[in-house]
Amino acid sequence: MTLLEICVDDADGLAAAIAGGADRVELCSVLELGGLTPMPGLMALAGSAPVPVRAMIRPRGGDFVFGPADIEAMLGDIDAARRAGLEGVVLGASLPDGRLDIETLEQLVDAAGEMPKTLHRAFDLVPDLGEAIEQAVALGFDTILTSGRARTAPGGIDDIISAHELAAGRLVIMAGSGVNAQSVAGILSRAPLSAVHGACAEPRAPDSAPAAELGFVSPARRSTSRDQVAALKAALAAH
Repeated sequence: MTLLEICVDDADGLAAAIAGGADRVELCSVLELGGLTPMPGLMALAGSAPVPVRAMIRPRGGDFVFGPADIEAMLGDIDAARRAGLEGVVLGASLPDGRLDIETLEQLVDAAGEMPKTLHRAFDLVPDLGEAIEQAVALGFDTILTSGRARTAPGGIDDIISAHELAAGRLVIMAGSGVNAQSVAGILSRAPLSAVHGACAEPRAPDSAPAAELGFVSPARRSTSRDQVAALKAALAAH
């Protein structure tokens, strides 16, 4: 059975992912920016979830080129995820040319210790798939989340296939971005992956019109849909 990981960014999303049948949750904040580190309170809430939860460790929006202050913040966030009882963490760091920033990743991986670790889509910036996979294996990651260096996994399927072959069972290649009940069968028919990652989100109208009028509500805000999670889970079971 293919593992289904769902990314969420609030307490309602966490509940919807679990109710829909997610096997694992990637816990974030601000998914409209690609996912940032969740707040400590949300981590604490997720610590009692009935499925494994991995926390995104990303201190700001934008690229993955991190300076010393960013790294200090991430080290503190890793500690917060551990104290909250979360299963693992989701990490990534790049050099300006897109290669993995091994020096920074070594610091983050060392701080995470024995916690399971996913390499996030900073991987999709790398110029050399084989080099990056060897580095990820050496660093101790058990999973790479990737869209195959494209905007969506269906568009990057050739690279996803190559990554899966290059990994050769040493870590899991998990397809993400554009993965839903309609697309997943096509992805898995070409790449025999053991894990996929989806948002299963739908547009969310603001709960407070005054808050929206004052600019406190992102127009790109979306909410995890239990029904979409369940549909993706069913599509996986039928594959």
